[in-house]
Amino acid sequence: MGNILKKAVKLIVGDTSTLSFMSVPKNHPLKKLTERELIQLESEIGAQLFGEIPAGHRREFFCLDPTTWIWHEEWKDPKTHKLSHTTTRYEIHEKGILKVQDGPRYDFIEGAELSNLLLAIDMYYEQVTRKIYKRDPVTGQKIA
Repeated sequence: MGNILKKAVKLIVGDTSTLSFMSVPKNHPLKKLTERELIQLESEIGAQLFGEIPAGHRREFFCLDPTTWIWHEEWKDPKTHKLSHTTTRYEIHEKGILKVQDGPRYDFIEGAELSNLLLAIDMYYEQVTRKIYKRDPVTGQKIA
């Protein structure tokens, strides 16, 4: 579990000396976007990582801060036609990744769930870095 957690923290937080490529250059069109607007753009990419979004559903998956990931889904219940939703927050701790859901459900994840989350984080990071920030996720270099 220790190596997986270290990988998760490195994927999310990374080496702070290499994070400069995530800052938006002064002449870049993204500089005018607010943090919330950037999160929304990133979330649109994150939402697609878990497969096709069913009709009538809305999904978000994004990195809120260096230690927090959010997965949110909304849909209309087909029987009651009421709006339903679920939000899962994943918090990175020294002990592991804590999954926090509505109600008193707090558990550290492991096994396939942990592996799937780490894979989703890796895919998110790569796609967001390439598609939004136009950078190579490995080198941080600008891509054309």
